[in-house]
Order: sequence, then structure tokens, then C-alpha cells
Amino acid sequence: MNPLLQTKKYRPATEIVHLDCVNSGPDSVSEPYNSSSVPIYQTATFKQTSSSGSGAYDYSRSGNPTRSVVELHMAKIMNAERAFVVSSGMTALDVILRLVSSGQEIVAGNDLYGGTNRLLTYLSTYSDIKTHNVDTTDVAAVEQKLNSEKTRLVLLETPTNPKIKIADIKQIAEITKKMCPNALVVVDNTMMSPYLQKTLDLGAHIEYHSGTKYLSGHHDLMAGVIGVNSADLGDRIYNVINATGCGLSPFDSWLLLRGVKTLSVRMDKQQANAILIANFLELNGFNVHFPGLKSHPQYELHNKLASGPGAVLSFETGDIGSSERIVESTKLWGISVSFGCVNSLISMPCRMSHASIPEHVRLERDLKEDLIRLCVGIEDPADLMDDLSNALTFAGYNVKQLES
Repeated sequence: MNPLLQTKKYRPATEIVHLDCVNSGPDSVSEPYNSSSVPIYQTATFKQTSSSGSGAYDYSRSGNPTRSVVELHMAKIMNAERAFVVSSGMTALDVILRLVSSGQEIVAGNDLYGGTNRLLTYLSTYSDIKTHNVDTTDVAAVEQKLNSEKTRLVLLETPTNPKIKIADIKQIAEITKKMCPNALVVVDNTMMSPYLQKTLDLGAHIEYHSGTKYLSGHHDLMAGVIGVNSADLGDRIYNVINATGCGLSPFDSWLLLRGVKTLSVRMDKQQANAILIANFLELNGFNVHFPGLKSHPQYELHNKLASGPGAVLSFETGDIGSSERIVESTKLWGISVSFGCVNSLISMPCRMSHASIPEHVRLERDLKEDLIRLCVGIEDPADLMDDLSNALTFAGYNVKQLES
């Protein structure tokens, strides 16, 4: 078992800030000068003390002290047996999907990030790996596609992107392990971060993140994070990363570690703002997708899985032109893909982050063309609501204000 999990004794916000993986025992990373900030070991190679090359590190593709620190720290806050950091969130998924062989199958959601859908489509086209896309809010629909001989991986997002649908990770994991003991349950936990949801504790075998989002928090680097629940899976994931050379660079590892330390304060502020924004939009009659609203169909389920609603929400106007006017007339809300940044972002997913999904597929999956996604930042919520009010007014809406 990961020794850092055995020594864990603090609350999440404290665990996120404090590093237990430097100079704290045989499984930690040695830092001879006790630096308060982990050094950036910006080196490709390491000198050895003997011809057998028996040093802890030899080549940064295979391992680097700066990367090791962030990997050990991520393993601790994810409750993972082992964690890895790679060059992007899509790289993380690519590494995981290399555990699936030709002829095997994947069961995944029908409300997926566009890049995920694109990669799964590639595997189907060129590697004979079929994906069954189902509504993962319906456990029976997932169960129906499980095949004891063919299913190798069950891929979940919860909340989904961009319709914010919730999957019962625990129940799906239990059914998968019973029906397909050789299958892996994998969860993209980017939307929640390990601060709000620990999917390995809920039964997943693998959890992964786009570290570009909440873990970094400033959109100044690209990174992917993978956490696994067993040493065997860890060895297999490491072999892929070492062989392909996709491990995160020392400098980006240092940036990711710096960002992670402020995860709790950023997330607390962002989701507090998001709750206000969601209530404001619902007051004005929009169909709002956000698990912090009691009107959300999986409100109770989400509260069992996570400790907060997060800070991404979406809503429908019913008219593409109105949505365009809203998005293009905001001042504080930057029009951009991605989420998790300290500044607020707005987008129309069908035009941007999910545009790679063919239009007919979006239609089949009930992904509305007028859907607007909001990624709420840390600004003053009154300013954010004022900016939205002005945009809604410009689009022709008679705006109501929340009571203070």
C-alpha cells in the first residue's frame, strides 16, 4: 500500500498544501538542501556512481525528481496507490486506452468531451476497438452493454461535459466487477478535482484529469494526471509512459505542483460563485444544468459522490441566435474552451470544445446547439452577474435580479 496513504491524518485542504513526499522516509524524494519550494531539476540525464548505472534517476524520460514529487503528492490527494503526470489530459487518456487491445470493447457515456469522442472514434476506425456510447445516468443501460468476453474498459465522466449529467460511479463499478471482472472502470474526474470527489474510493480502477484545468488553475501549462488503485496497474501505466516518452517536463511538473497547492481555496471560491450564478439563471427561466441546484435530476446522487457541485454549469436559451448574442456581448466572461481557470469563461460547446463531434451525433445525443457553458472563476460574483445581466438584456431578455 502507498505509505503516504497510511500516514494521512489531515483534512483535504491541509493535505493539498503540505508535501509529505520530500525527505520523509525511504519512499520519499531526497532534497539535500530542504528547499521550501521543490527545485526544478531541468536536466535530461543524471550522472551515475558506477558502471551499473544504479542511481535513483538516469534519464528524465524515465524519471525526474521534480516529476516524482508531484506524482507522489497527487497520489496522496487522490488516495491512489500510484500517480503519474504526463503532457496533457488527452495524453493521459491515450496512455490508459493502450490497455485496451484490438477486438475488445469500451462502454462510455453519450455526453463526452469532444476530444475524448475524437480519440475513441480513432480507435474504432484504425484499431478495431469499438465503443458503445450510452446514457451513463442509467445504470441499466450501462449493464446492457457489458460483455464478459469483450468489455475491457468502462469510461465515465461525472459530471459530464457539457450537460453536467451524473453517473453512479459506485454502482456501475460494482456491476462491472461482477459481470466483467477483467474490465477496468476509468473516470475522468477533471470537472470535480480530487478535492471534491475521489473516484478510486468509489470503486474506480483508474482516475484521470486534465491538469490544465482545476489542478493548475491558471491555464499556463498543459498536463495530464493518472491515478491507479493497484501496483500492477501502476507498473503497466508506467511502462507505457516510459516507452512513449510522454512524462511531464520538470518545469511543467513544478508549475503543476505550485498550482495544486491553491486548489482548495480556488475551488471553494469558484463553486460559491457558481451557485449564485446558477440560481440567477434559473430565476430568469433558463434550463440550467448544475448539480448544486435541487432541480438537477441527480442532485441527491451527486451529493453522495462528491463534497461540492464544482464550478461548471450550462444552460439553454432555446434559440441559437440569442445564445450567440449572449456569448459575444459579455465583457468579463472570456470566450474560450477549457475550464478550471481563475478567470471566468463562456462558450457554445457545439461551436468550440465539442465541434469535433459530428452534427448528426450531437443531435442523436440531444446536445443542443444553443447550449451555453459557463466556467465560473474567482471574480466578485456581483460583477459576474452584472456582466451576464447586461448580455442577457442585450439579447432581449427582461432580467430579474437575485435578492441580496
